[in-house]
Amino acid sequence: MAVSWFNSLLSLLLLALIVQLNNAEDPEVNMNVSQIISYWGYPCEDYSVVTSDGYILSVQRIPHGRNGRHKSNTVKPVVYLQHGLLGSATHFLLNLANSSLGFILADAGYDVWLGNSRGNIYSTRHKTLSPDSDAFWDFSWDEFAKYDIPATLNYILNYTQTSSLSYIGHSQGTTIAFAEFSRNQTWASKVDIFIALAPVAYVGNMVSPLKYLSYFTGEIELLFKILGVRDFNLPPKVQEWLAELACNPKLGEELCANVVFLLCGFDKAQMNETRMPVYTAHIPQGTSVKDIIKWAQGVRSKRFCMYDYGTSGNQKHYGQDTPPSYHLSSVNVPTALFYGGNDWLADVKDVNMIIAQHKHIVYKKEIVAWDHLDFIAGKDAPALIYGDILKLLAKHSRRSSNRLRNRIRV
Repeated sequence: MAVSWFNSLLSLLLLALIVQLNNAEDPEVNMNVSQIISYWGYPCEDYSVVTSDGYILSVQRIPHGRNGRHKSNTVKPVVYLQHGLLGSATHFLLNLANSSLGFILADAGYDVWLGNSRGNIYSTRHKTLSPDSDAFWDFSWDEFAKYDIPATLNYILNYTQTSSLSYIGHSQGTTIAFAEFSRNQTWASKVDIFIALAPVAYVGNMVSPLKYLSYFTGEIELLFKILGVRDFNLPPKVQEWLAELACNPKLGEELCANVVFLLCGFDKAQMNETRMPVYTAHIPQGTSVKDIIKWAQGVRSKRFCMYDYGTSGNQKHYGQDTPPSYHLSSVNVPTALFYGGNDWLADVKDVNMIIAQHKHIVYKKEIVAWDHLDFIAGKDAPALIYGDILKLLAKHSRRSSNRLRNRIRV
């Protein structure tokens, strides 16, 4: 690999030992998602969605553009944004306002909603379970698909009194949509278009060093159990420290970029290194250990399927020896795919498996040089994909007016 993971981590540790810096310069480093939205001059509304199994999810809404732009009582077309693994709603707001998809959509006249999966820092509540309990963290992305997505989308549709919306997902945000839309075909009447950024279903061809962890899934799972670790996240103080110390633009941006590249692929040209403190402050945002284990299972099995509990556990959960598959051929929601040729997590070979099985792909675009994070944080994302996204939304949204169809500049 062009950058050694060992050297990257060693450099990061050495820098942490010898440098003491003041707070990071970007104010968003110490803001939550609602504060970031307000900071850039957009209206923000916070909602709580309760799933059928009792989890309380935080959802943010940007009802109109900055400084009242496109504010009216007219019902707008609704767009829902779903983050990826270890992410949160902030991941669609990481760059400046004119470069972040969440803000661009609001300025284009859409009613923008941003979700937070159970277990991230904004969704750690439950009607009866404590986040200090093992039971609270007993979930993987299977539960995101089965419970979180239906609860959130139906809440938004009921609240806005609209019959349909558009869904944009990144990374694991596409995975759970593929899974839920394959399981329940009625979503075709409620979802105008599903736009998948860095789409992930199969991960058998992943080239990220993360794939090597899959060879030790059992050992890692046992170690976490022995240590009593159920959630997967950095302690808040450690994350703040990294943002302020290791990723200060004056000293550490190169090191943090190396670590990001190590996991996702190398595309330095697209990374705004001056925003590294913001990226580091909001990545990662938490999930369960079980969710991480499930991804490792997918690398080894090369299947798009439910959680593998072992033969006896699978019999108990599913009534069969192996976990059931999710069938992409059953997805009947119109789907657009945007993927990168340099993505170490969503390899083109795996994306091609999605294309081969999915019967309702209406658009696909590969950007050869792009890695996994370029779709939400790339410098050229507004020019290379966000304009295409606006055109797709305008074309497929059942509520788009001619005025919206013409408003495609970013």
